[in-house]
Amino acid sequence: MGAIETSGLTKYYGDTRGIEGLSFEVESGEVFGFLGPNGAGKTTAIRTLLGLLSPTAGSATVLGRDVTDESALVAAKRRLGYLPSDPGFDEGVTGRRLVEYHADLKGDERSDDLLDLFDAPVDREVGEYSTGNRQKLALVLTFMHDPDLVIMDEPTSGLDPLMQERLYEFVREERDRGTTVFFSSHILSEVRKVCDRVGIVRDGRLAALEGVEDLLDRSGKHVSVAVEDSLDPGEFAFAGVHDLDVDAERGTASFMFTGEYDALLDHLQNYRVRDLDVEEAPLEDVFMRFYGEHSDGRAVGPERSAVAGGERDA
Repeated sequence: MGAIETSGLTKYYGDTRGIEGLSFEVESGEVFGFLGPNGAGKTTAIRTLLGLLSPTAGSATVLGRDVTDESALVAAKRRLGYLPSDPGFDEGVTGRRLVEYHADLKGDERSDDLLDLFDAPVDREVGEYSTGNRQKLALVLTFMHDPDLVIMDEPTSGLDPLMQERLYEFVREERDRGTTVFFSSHILSEVRKVCDRVGIVRDGRLAALEGVEDLLDRSGKHVSVAVEDSLDPGEFAFAGVHDLDVDAERGTASFMFTGEYDALLDHLQNYRVRDLDVEEAPLEDVFMRFYGEHSDGRAVGPERSAVAGGERDA
């Protein structure tokens, strides 16, 4: 049995859809990315998995326990770590007091090592913390009891770039130790650094399940190029070029590129290039290219994508 399993999991707030028909499995010992733009339903899904919200329909298990069975879920939570998107703390106590309090609640296997790693200022009151320091303390509290499964909702929020890289390395090491990580994010570049597979959610519905390499192979890069001479848009009409925008007189072009990079470099050798910028495709662009809508409003995904447990939700 997977660490997390869902089948048709649905949550409505009155007439408003939070999530609908989510069916996927998170395998034990993997880092599973839960990817989607803000407002896609990621936090609703997480809160439902944790038993904080009651599903409208469908089912889910966490560490083999039904999320609607309160007593069974209590047993699962002893082996679970949870990092919310906006951790809330008693601001009148020190970080060290919170570590001690959580140790009394759930045990403490490794807080000293985690405090060294994430460098949270535990001798100060939490009310004095920056957003980044709150997040570092939350990471310590999430992992200190050495859980089997960790659910993280936007875990890099507020962290500086160096600390983000430290977290990515730590997550990879946790996976190698056998920990299962459910990693919710709206940032494609961080998902590529740590995740083995990705579930892509859009408007509350699962658009696809992808291996990370499959996703990256087809998401492409955003390319901007400036050359010494004028440009003819027809010169860039070759395989892999999408959404081409050319300023012929200024000699600039920008486009999404999903083709072979050798072919692109060979083509650019025909020009005197003044500037070249290649960036990760923005997540919204990936969605619109691969998970847009049919003319009747139904979601569309790549032919190779498949949702475990059934067809892709419309």
